[in-house]
Amino acid sequence: MATNKAAFLALAGLAAVTLVFAAASVDPNNPTGTHGLIVIDKIGRHVRFFDPSTYQEISNLDVGVAPHDVAISPDHKFAYIPVYGDGVYGRNPHPGHTIAIIDLAKRQLAGTIDVSPYQAPHGIQIDAAGTIYVTCDLSRKLLVIDPKARTIEAAIDTEGTGHWSAVLPDGSKAYVANKNDKLFISVIDLKKRTIVARIPAPNGTQGITASPDGKYVVAVDLAEPKLLIIDPATDTIEVTIPLEANTKASFKPRFSPDGSKLLVCNLTESLVNVIDTADAHGKQQVFKVGKDPMGFAFAPDGKTALVANHGDGTVSVVDLSQNRVVSSFMAGSGVESLAYY
Repeated sequence: MATNKAAFLALAGLAAVTLVFAAASVDPNNPTGTHGLIVIDKIGRHVRFFDPSTYQEISNLDVGVAPHDVAISPDHKFAYIPVYGDGVYGRNPHPGHTIAIIDLAKRQLAGTIDVSPYQAPHGIQIDAAGTIYVTCDLSRKLLVIDPKARTIEAAIDTEGTGHWSAVLPDGSKAYVANKNDKLFISVIDLKKRTIVARIPAPNGTQGITASPDGKYVVAVDLAEPKLLIIDPATDTIEVTIPLEANTKASFKPRFSPDGSKLLVCNLTESLVNVIDTADAHGKQQVFKVGKDPMGFAFAPDGKTALVANHGDGTVSVVDLSQNRVVSSFMAGSGVESLAYY
């Protein structure tokens, strides 16, 4: 049977093989569940809770100016939400310095983690032990945080203005995308807490994610519609994959929890590409979603994906068996991230 590497090479036309993913282990950064659906309404400055079956809003709360990303604790008791500030990357005049802690059972604010003196917490990841990792792009740091003690254990230099990050499922390394500030991906050894490699990315990078089996990291090229496929064993780009039907650079990738599909959203063209990882030479499925898509969530039955649309406040509901949008619902003013729990 072919390996992940062989399949990505095949997709690039370098070998005629078929991908068979290893059985996916539980990835704490790709949560799913039946208890609820949490939606980060960045533009509306609220965290919103929805029934995961009917998509009816249950409640909402204010956690501060412009909440962005979200991580769910491994026991699904808490959500952690960086409060970025009132600007955007490269123009954030009043940067935030807190991470909101949400009690998911009560759907209430349980406290905050103050990351001062570091500013603009953004991309957040978590490991199986519950340790939080968050990029602070203005401070050029990846923070290591103990959420129980609500303290910073380490502030690791990223060298670039890291905006998004991907932590391997085993918690050994983090990969930090520096946009176009530094034309490399910072590779951080989370045990040594230092940069151990810099993966060249001449066009810069956007979103980044790890496969559920930890064998690949996928980064989105900042300037061209293509993906950079990284082998964590060597910390090199093995191959690039063009994104069909995209004329501009895409935004964020995400694997389904079982590793069978790789979804990529294109913010500027409101597209989602679906790559079936079991068919290396298969045609990518491409479809329109709401305006300015930014994030994904996957239902526990593996049949449904949700797409967070930042431009119109909707969430697109995607039937993964048909690779098409079957419905949508309003979820605020502008949604960046969401998760089942």
